Amino acid sequence: MNVVDMLEGKRVCICGGSGGVGKTTTAAAIAMGMAAEGGKVAVVTIDPARRLATSLGLDELGNDPRLVDPAVFTRRGMEMKGELWAMMLDPKRTFDELIARLAPNEQARDEVLANRIYQELSGAVAGSQEFTAIAKLYELDREGDYDLLVLDTPPSRNALDFLDAPDRLTSFFEGRALQVFLRPTGLGMRLFGRGTGVVFSILKRVTGIDLLQDLSVFFRSLGGMIDEFKERATAVNALLSDRGTTFLLVTSPEREPIEEATFFWRKLKAARMPFGGVIVNRVHHAYDLGDLDVARIASELEPELGPKLAGRVAENLSDYHVLAERDRENIAQLAHRLGGEERMILVPYLDSDVHDVDGLRAIHRYLWATEDERTAMLADVVA
Repeated sequence: MNVVDMLEGKRVCICGGSGGVGKTTTAAAIAMGMAAEGGKVAVVTIDPARRLATSLGLDELGNDPRLVDPAVFTRRGMEMKGELWAMMLDPKRTFDELIARLAPNEQARDEVLANRIYQELSGAVAGSQEFTAIAKLYELDREGDYDLLVLDTPPSRNALDFLDAPDRLTSFFEGRALQVFLRPTGLGMRLFGRGTGVVFSILKRVTGIDLLQDLSVFFRSLGGMIDEFKERATAVNALLSDRGTTFLLVTSPEREPIEEATFFWRKLKAARMPFGGVIVNRVHHAYDLGDLDVARIASELEPELGPKLAGRVAENLSDYHVLAERDRENIAQLAHRLGGEERMILVPYLDSDVHDVDGLRAIHRYLWATEDERTAMLADVVA
């Protein structure tokens, strides 16, 4: 089992997991590998730390996919047979673009985008990131320009919000609170009655802001887009459960990320979303030391290293062995919770942080290797 097996027949790959487990770099390595094999691939991140841009040798990324220069890879000995595109999601801009697409006409579009109420609300809505991330993925998928789309998602503590984002948007538009404001004879109109009008009039004179007009324009314009928003939410929801989509869980072997990966997997199963497998990063691999005797190891190393350094090396080996045993137990527990599914790839703890193409290639080697090849590489790591 490797990433190629996990992505067979897929056009959308959604990488989910907690923060700090290498999710962004894993998504980049997957996209890079698939592009190297000849596909036209786009990787989408919402990581404000710009790790994706840095790892691909780019100064910055924007809200539209940008082609990564193939020379970035060939200079490091990797042939790029296809195309790798990358972008960093701008939630506010994505929400504005969605409004522009769904507006019934140019006047309604301009009224909403220029409206103060919308500008404040869109910033708050876009800040949650979940719906805008999926909405952008949907747009790219619908355009059909790419063989594969790889999405780096928010941390998995937001897993429920991410998976439920389309349904929550639909519920908002069907909710009583919004409908009250949109009904001509409802509370929305009574809000703009004589008494309240006086208050708004004073506010306008003091601040120069016509809040009454802003509210009126906002709700009137929004009312003409509700059906389109609901249809879009339904289409986005369908994309998440489509056979061409797969979710890959990315985790590390520590207890908390394992718990969050299990949580995300259960949500996927409950929502009947397509599950592709698990990638466990930063694994300390154990090897047979027999009865680990720190004093004996230190004494054997002492002629070469001296007593002080030999003692430190022996203690370090002991600490590593403890971490390796912890990782082995946690990974076994994760496999048990996932019902014994063997769709799991282990990537070792690398000597250096992944911050460039060389680091992505190091991860790529393990993601693309067969089980036997991975076992051999891991044996070299701990040898």
